Formats: sequence, C-alpha cells, structure tokens
Amino acid sequence: MGRGLFSAIRFAVVAVLAAGAVSGLIRLYAPALGTGSAAERQLTFLRAELDHGAGETAQGLFPEGYFFLHALYGIAWVDVGRHRTDRAPALREARWALSRLDGPQGTAPFSAELSPAHGAFYAGWTNWLRGGILSLQPASDREPADVERFERGSREIAAAFDASDTPFLQAYPGQSWPVDSTVAIASLRLHDAVRPALYGQTVARWVDRARGRLDPATGLLPHVTDPATGEPLQGARASSQSVIQRFLADIDPGFAREQYLRFRELFVVRPLGLGPAVREYPQGTDGGGDVDSGPLPLGVSLSATVVTIGAAVVQGDRSLAAALSSYGELAGVPIDTTRTKRYALGLLPIGDAFLVWARTAEPWVAPPPSPPPPVIGPVWRIPLTLVLALLVIPLAVVVRRHRKAERANPRPGGP
Repeated sequence: MGRGLFSAIRFAVVAVLAAGAVSGLIRLYAPALGTGSAAERQLTFLRAELDHGAGETAQGLFPEGYFFLHALYGIAWVDVGRHRTDRAPALREARWALSRLDGPQGTAPFSAELSPAHGAFYAGWTNWLRGGILSLQPASDREPADVERFERGSREIAAAFDASDTPFLQAYPGQSWPVDSTVAIASLRLHDAVRPALYGQTVARWVDRARGRLDPATGLLPHVTDPATGEPLQGARASSQSVIQRFLADIDPGFAREQYLRFRELFVVRPLGLGPAVREYPQGTDGGGDVDSGPLPLGVSLSATVVTIGAAVVQGDRSLAAALSSYGELAGVPIDTTRTKRYALGLLPIGDAFLVWARTAEPWVAPPPSPPPPVIGPVWRIPLTLVLALLVIPLAVVVRRHRKAERANPRPGGP
C-alpha cells in the first residue's frame, strides 16, 4: 500500500512537471503582443483587483504604487480603444482611472507647491492620459470640461519648462528625474496632435537642452539630475531608460532612434545564453537594486525588461519586442481563463499593469518608424526549447514506465 501510494504521488508530480514543460514550449512560441482579447482579459483582472484595494496595496510597495497602477490601467485602455469599433468601454475605464488620479489618494504623495502643480511626474502622466482620452473621440464629441482641463494642464507644463533653467523639472521637492520630464514633454506633443498646435517651440527647446545634458559615460539621458542645473548626478539606468525610450519616440523620432539604439547596445543581454533581458546598469558596470529596479538577478531588472517591450514596439523593433514578450510568457507562468488573464498567480497586480501597458504599446503622435537593424534573430528560442525538451523527455520516460508497471501489476479488485 505504501509503495503504491508513493508511486502514485511520484507519477502525479512527474505528470504535472511534464505538462508544465509542454505548456512552457507552447507559450514560448505563442504570439503575445497586441491589443486583442488577451489584453482585455488582463485589464478585466486588473479592474477587479483595483476594486478590491490593489492600488492601496501597491502604494505600500513604493511611493507611486497607487498612481502607477491606475495610470497604466487607463493608458492601456486608451491603446486598446484605438483598435476598437466601439470605444465606449475604453473611454469609460480610462476616465475612471483618471478620476482616481485626480482624487486625494492620487495626489497625496506629491507637492502642490511645485511647478507644475504636484510636480513633473504627476503632471506629465495625468496630462498624457487626458490627451489619450481626447484622442479616442472626434472633436465634436469631446466634453468641454475635458478639453479645458487638458488645455490647462498643458499650459501649466509648458510654462514650467519655459521658466526653468533646466530641462528636467522636479518630481518631488529637490529631486529631479529626466524620465518624468520626458513624459511631460510627450504630453505637449500629444496636445499639438489632438488640439491646435501651440507648444512646438517648447518641445524643440527641451530636446536641444536635453541633448546638452546627457550622461557622459553612455550618451543617454541620465537617471538623476541636479534639480537646479540639470547636470547628471547618476548615469543612465534601465528602470528609467525603458520608460524614456517609450515616450521619446513621440517627441523627436530622430533623437529617439539615436537614444534607443544606444540603449539597446548597452542594456539588452542574454543571461546564461538564454532569452533576452535588460540589465539595470550598462554592460561593464554593476550596482545595487532599489524600489525602481527591484531585485537584480544576474544584473537584470525584471521591471525594465517588461517595460522595454513597449519601447521596442514604438521603435518598430518587433523582433526584440516579441522575444522579450515570449520570454515573459514563459517565465511569468500566466493563468488564462475565458474572462481574465494574470501572471505570477496574480500576486503582484502592478506587474500585470506594466506588462499590459508594454504589450499594447504604439506611437500616439509620431508615425510608425522603420524597423532598426535586428539585435536578436529567430534562433534565440532554440536554447530554451532544448532545455524544456530535455525536461519533457525524461519525464515522459518516467510516465511511460509507471503505466507499464501498472499494466504488469494490476491492483487487486481492479478491472
């Protein structure tokens, strides 16, 4: 009896492992980008989590957790809505997310004394979402209050940049990250795409000044800058670069392509010769992880790897975007149902939010760019395929031997 029970347990464990390996192979080759039903199922999961306090939980993990979870949810719905005939659900959900950002919990971490109000981070992301909502509607259908609020937000952002001695505004008192100003400037470009153009000079001046304050070690926009001068205090890091590259494409396509190719050269790697991933620090340098990057196994930032999917898409780099996405589909172990889709058992909804935002990416202002030279070819899957196959084959042998033994020694009273 004891041996029989042990054999049955062993068989069950082996069968589950074999099924997992086969499932992994399927996910490795399945397409995972786009704004189709998989994205909507993931957004359905996120809305349920938000309704049950996921934003408040995320706020306990890092200072912008509540804000980011709602902002990414709303922006991803805008991306999905751009490809729907019926845009009403996308508008409803994006507006709901924006209302949460405008509420007291959305503004709580930020200082109203900064210029623009609540700082570059808050102003830039909310203005981008406002413009995205307007972009889903014909001009005749837009609510006057929505238009006025977008105009006011854009004026405040432009005035802050025009009055500043540095291209990188403060997100918190005495603290400046170029990534936040990049999002804010992108929202001005979006304004000039959906409303009468007003801010071309502000944007052009920002690009020129930003070019003059690049990280000397990498030639990329820095991670942290002096709030008074804009001079780099910390060199380029992928947790901010992956976001910068996503928005820079809509600001200045030429500058964006230069920056993206340099970023890809310095940060995209293949740890252990397996799937592509993104380092937090440039190749040849190392540093510690923090709340932005998360843990850094083999120097890789999982958050930056996810966000780089979107940066690659808006640069027309579909081969890299698809490779990063497929690798994530394998490693993320998704649970997919007819209504919802979640990753990592749904334990960290903020991760799902970044992933769906990355996978639904597309330029909102600039025309789709030509693809850059590929950095990764179709053969990247071969090592992972061999690893999974090496798992499947011995597991299949064990299953076969178990069944053969059962046939040779049927249980008493069995058929």
